Amino acid sequence: MGAIKAIQETFQKELKGAKDESYDYKAIQRNRLIGFRKEKKAVVRVKKPTNIARARALGYKAKKGFIVVRVRVRKGSGAHRRPKKGRKPKRMGVRKLTRKISIQGIAELRASKKYENCEALNSYLVGKDGKSHYYEVILVDTAAPEIKSDKDIAWICESTQKGRAERGLTSAGKHSRGLRRKGKGAEKVRPSLRAKSRKAK
Repeated sequence: MGAIKAIQETFQKELKGAKDESYDYKAIQRNRLIGFRKEKKAVVRVKKPTNIARARALGYKAKKGFIVVRVRVRKGSGAHRRPKKGRKPKRMGVRKLTRKISIQGIAELRASKKYENCEALNSYLVGKDGKSHYYEVILVDTAAPEIKSDKDIAWICESTQKGRAERGLTSAGKHSRGLRRKGKGAEKVRPSLRAKSRKAK
């Protein structure tokens, strides 16, 4: 088993709170979440990824230009103010109003807003409790010379990648836009791309 795969499996056990005779994963994750909850700020920069195997799989490198930010986002659907004027009961629309973007997408947006000179590369879940979800967002400084000279990540410096989180170009953003759909109904998602593939054949 490779080292990265072993680290990933260990983190998955911690995330799920698995029990092991030699290692108390549940206690580790519980203490980690307590620390996350005590932080005053919702967007916190961290020195290194909590789940380093997942971060590396998503493109993270331990070099200048890469920043990892942990974001806390509330659980549950949205809520609106109750209308002052008359409505049908079903048109009141106060609770259970879901957004058109996922919780993970919201986390990426907040990280991108705080670090305006960086672009969101990707993100992953590091835990959740009764009130919040906790995501770590990988940000890339597009002005850093180390990033521009790296052939693996230099593509993010292009003008077409500007505002990735805001324009739904990250993996979570594409999912919210319906570009990850399969099965019945997916034929309506990207008809133009499907037509192009047919012409190529």
